Amino acid sequence: MSWRCRNSNRVEVMASISVVIPLYQTERYIAEALGSVLAQTFTDFEVIVVDDGSNDRGPEIARSTNDARVRVVTQENRGLAGARNTGIRESTAPLIAFLDADDRWAPAKLERHAELLARQPQTGVTFCASRLVDDDGAALGLNQRPARQMFPASYIFCRNPVGNGSAPVIRRAALDAVAFHDASLNRTCWFDEGFRQSEDIECWTRIAATTPWQFAFVDEPLTDYRVNSGGLSANTDKQLATWRRFRAKVKGYAPVLEARFGDTAEAYQLRYLARRALMGGGASKPALAMMLRAIRLSPRLLIDEPSRTLVTLAAAIAQRVLPPAWFVQLEALALNGMSHLRGARV
Repeated sequence: MSWRCRNSNRVEVMASISVVIPLYQTERYIAEALGSVLAQTFTDFEVIVVDDGSNDRGPEIARSTNDARVRVVTQENRGLAGARNTGIRESTAPLIAFLDADDRWAPAKLERHAELLARQPQTGVTFCASRLVDDDGAALGLNQRPARQMFPASYIFCRNPVGNGSAPVIRRAALDAVAFHDASLNRTCWFDEGFRQSEDIECWTRIAATTPWQFAFVDEPLTDYRVNSGGLSANTDKQLATWRRFRAKVKGYAPVLEARFGDTAEAYQLRYLARRALMGGGASKPALAMMLRAIRLSPRLLIDEPSRTLVTLAAAIAQRVLPPAWFVQLEALALNGMSHLRGARV
């Protein structure tokens, strides 16, 4: 650790990594999330839990850890982007790790990222593979990991290889390179608080498209990403509308990138939302329409990733034609059959 003087009367410890945990109505999970941070093999960190207007016991649980490295900052509800911005503003370290309050980390998470960043000074954003787990924390047998190891801006825009908000550890300098003053909020922002969804991929794309900082992958499943099966298929129309606002913003700061890859990026987003709708069960049936739209936008989906595209299309057709109870049983059999496939990509 190093030291700095924040004001003339107070000298405080400056950690190597600031861990930012947005907290909103997640009292069921916050103790497990914090426990996974406090169990890290890399111990030179501070934890900033941002209570984003919770009215459950989550903030109380966070304060009860009795670890000097953990502090809780309270604000009115501003969403994930606003909570992360507060965490960045409160941070003291040159590296910032994000962990959603319902996810958890493997013990070696911070150590592996710190090692990679030390070896690669040109890298600004690191991220790891993630295991998908259910509400109770049981592994679903599926991992999130990118299909490739090189990450130009086009790939970040089209595929969001980072996967989820609990996977990255980022240099503060890379975040500061895309910081902007939001006049409506009268404060500096890193994540765009105008987005309640897609705020993470918007930030990653802005870093990739407008700065020289590079992205690098830690090829280990060091994050457990909790999949809430009750909400997987909800609001796919809203998610798509938000994603299209993100695409429009990219057009403003990276017009060549958007013109060349915008339709491909939207096709991949449609396929992703179709898969989420399918995992939500057989009650709602938007998946087939999304898959057909995706293929029309970018027929290369069938060439570049034929297996995943055709399997998703077949599942969407099955969801449309089978009774809901049959489809749910078929989905369960498929997941059980895939549980032995380590490193399956989703």
